[in-house]
Amino acid sequence: MIMGKKSYKKKFNFLLFKIFGIFLIIFILFVGLKMYSSQNTKHLGQNVSKDEFISIVGPIAQAQDKPYGLFPSVTIAQACLESNFGQSTLAREYNNLFGVKGVNKATSKVLTTQEFVNGRWKTIHGRFQVYDSYEASIQAHTMLIVNGTNWNKNQYADVLAAKNYEEQAKALQADGYATDPTYATKLISLIKQYNLTHYDN
Repeated sequence: MIMGKKSYKKKFNFLLFKIFGIFLIIFILFVGLKMYSSQNTKHLGQNVSKDEFISIVGPIAQAQDKPYGLFPSVTIAQACLESNFGQSTLAREYNNLFGVKGVNKATSKVLTTQEFVNGRWKTIHGRFQVYDSYEASIQAHTMLIVNGTNWNKNQYADVLAAKNYEEQAKALQADGYATDPTYATKLISLIKQYNLTHYDN
């Protein structure tokens, strides 16, 4: 009987060890996949064409925007315009596709940019947010539109209420998203030129 109990205990311990090993392998694969995904979206803008850039950010915008009734085509056009199709320093080195400002020194960098101030373009120095991936940048952008700013939760109410991509593009400008007076026109032109509306379906 004593030997039987020992044998049973040994088999039980071996089974637990196998189960633990399987879970450990799954965990390692999961972490590795997340790291691979993050690294593969980290500097994609360096050597891709405009169409390739769109094919990368398109599905991400769809996944982030559609649950909130936003038009992915507009977000994609914004990413194209504001990051120069992933070629800007912000996009290439910091995954910041939308020129988002930052305040935390640990998660932002000081860079120069162009802003339209008092009727003319001006070079300014600003602190910009650093992201781990394109996904993180687009998710933050979507949440900004949905939740508004710290000082006005309804900042982008007109954007959220837009019934089509043209209305949404114009609402972004009307709601104060960008300083460029031709911002909406540029977005609509990009959407038409690259047929981005198929991401809205």
